[in-house]
Amino acid sequence: QVQVEESGGGLVQAGGSLRLSCAASGGTFSRYVMAWFRQAPGKEREFAAYISRSGSFTQYADSVKGRFTISRDNAKNTVILQMNSLKPEDTAVYYCAADAYGSSSPAALRYGTWGQGTQVTVSS
Repeated sequence: QVQVEESGGGLVQAGGSLRLSCAASGGTFSRYVMAWFRQAPGKEREFAAYISRSGSFTQYADSVKGRFTISRDNAKNTVILQMNSLKPEDTAVYYCAADAYGSSSPAALRYGTWGQGTQVTVSS
């Protein structure tokens, strides 16, 4: 039911930062758990970060832990992925995902709604 759209991707040098935004519409945003995934060329889609409905719980892939921060503003129907200390291996299309059901294993959850993705390219 909910629709999501990513923005904020771009080209950045290694060590730099980017802030990705995901705007949601068409549903009650606070009912949805949200996540960011990414897919590099030739690789499977990879879980990056998750946030619960209230924002009280977050989970990160080991590959981004300590560098990325996910947050949400339910009043603005947005979720943010702040990416710091970017590495070339972070280069990927980043997707925002939403689901009406939470999970104790956010990376394994089959999210029902996906955005179109936004390209992040990190140069060395």
